[in-house]
Amino acid sequence: MRFLRYIFLGFVGLILIVIALANRQIVTLSLVPDELAVFLPFSKDFALPQFLVILGGIVVGLLIGFVWEYFREYKLRADANRRKRELNRLEREVKGLRDKTGEGKDDVLALLD
Repeated sequence: MRFLRYIFLGFVGLILIVIALANRQIVTLSLVPDELAVFLPFSKDFALPQFLVILGGIVVGLLIGFVWEYFREYKLRADANRRKRELNRLEREVKGLRDKTGEGKDDVLALLD
């Protein structure tokens, strides 16, 4: 199974290299439209290879998705932790009750001997 994983990762890496080599031309990436650029004091345009723009967009999209999913599942994780604490408390209570009810058995067995 590990071998198949390495083959798959190698295949994905090869595809990314081919995409990078096919998209080496320089493109201009503007952060704001030209109409709004006159109001901002910092540089707004970047000259980057096209494959960096493509792969950077994929990475940014993945990061946004991970953060979105983390916050979406917060309630589920909090509920699971609450239930886990409650289960641990109940298990301790059951163990205490079992120990408490088992105390008299030793005295009865001692009388029989």
